Amino acid sequence: MAEPIRSKIPAKAAPTPQNTPASLNQAPISSRAQAPGIASISEEDLDRAAAASIFAQNPRLVSMMQNKLQGLVGKSSGYVESLPEPVKKRVAGLKGVQKEHSKLEAEFQEAVLELEKKFFAKFTPLYEKRARIVNGQAEPTADEIAAGEADEDEDEDAEPSEPAAAASSSADADMKGIPEFWLSAMKNSSLAETITERDEEVLKDITDIRMEYLDRPGFRLIFEFADNDFFTNKTITKTYFYQEENGYAGDFIYDHAEGDKISWKAGKDLTFKIESKKQRNKNTKQTRIVKKSIPTPSFFDFFNPAQPPADDDEEDVDEELEAKLELDYQLGEDIKEKLIPRAIDWFTGEALQFEEGLDFDEDEFEDEDDEDDEDESRDEDDEDEDDDEEELSKSKQETAECKQS
Repeated sequence: MAEPIRSKIPAKAAPTPQNTPASLNQAPISSRAQAPGIASISEEDLDRAAAASIFAQNPRLVSMMQNKLQGLVGKSSGYVESLPEPVKKRVAGLKGVQKEHSKLEAEFQEAVLELEKKFFAKFTPLYEKRARIVNGQAEPTADEIAAGEADEDEDEDAEPSEPAAAASSSADADMKGIPEFWLSAMKNSSLAETITERDEEVLKDITDIRMEYLDRPGFRLIFEFADNDFFTNKTITKTYFYQEENGYAGDFIYDHAEGDKISWKAGKDLTFKIESKKQRNKNTKQTRIVKKSIPTPSFFDFFNPAQPPADDDEEDVDEELEAKLELDYQLGEDIKEKLIPRAIDWFTGEALQFEEGLDFDEDEFEDEDDEDDEDESRDEDDEDEDDDEEELSKSKQETAECKQS
């Protein structure tokens, strides 16, 4: 097995063996930690416009301040060093206690991983049954259909239109499995932005997407394809490796990923496009057509992931490379933790409401714009009434003045 590539890129750690990406950006845990609000910041003698102007005119000053601040990160304030020797020993003792805690955390993560593998073995027959149904090799049982229909949100007012009813024919009855199941599921997930129209021509031929755990911490994604016009691979895999050492909290740390090489058929490589360009010979005036292969975005770039720098002395990590590595990791986790376990929910689109936090009763809410419009309308009516009363008052006053004169 390939040796993990080490780098100076900050470790992509996660709180569980799932390496949930959302946890990477969490702040230090605190039951009452809060970011300072506007009310807690004194604005006396603070001229923000002037400060912004000074920084805008002195970029070197900004850079110098940033370097100074970064240099302070992790440095001691000197308080611990100033403590009496007996207190220092107690501090050292607490560090020893913490090491024991870290060992237990590592054991906990290992136990969780083993539990995941145990239940994954129970999930596998269900995934295999799903694949047979999707590919037309089996039909769901009556009980399975009834259980699925019981969970559907039925709209009593919705009735099938005549064209929809007419669409049911003997040809539809003879249709096997669920066409383009995985392509539709992928287009509803976070993978959608990586899929081009050209990719869809071959992604519709996916027969199954599954995963397996490695003997060491890590997992492998497996994409199975039917015979197609683009490549000869029956399966294409992508393997995610974790580092051998556990992280600060005993969790697993993402290291790097490796993908299979795709055996593209002649002229079918979706990661490149052919551009033709005319060239004229300056002497003979004859023209020729030159064809160039130009890299083009494709979902299949997923199997050729960016690699961390191999140089251990590398200090300055390219931000673009780091973003690519993080995105690649995120997509792998989404496939493992979301797409594969709940493929049917992504196919129907039902998973989106839970993914985006939209699981609520619409009847309990009303559009704020409508409320604002009503409030504005009432305000306008009130203003109109006030204007009418003011004009009426003026009219009465003028009439009284005329009578007095």
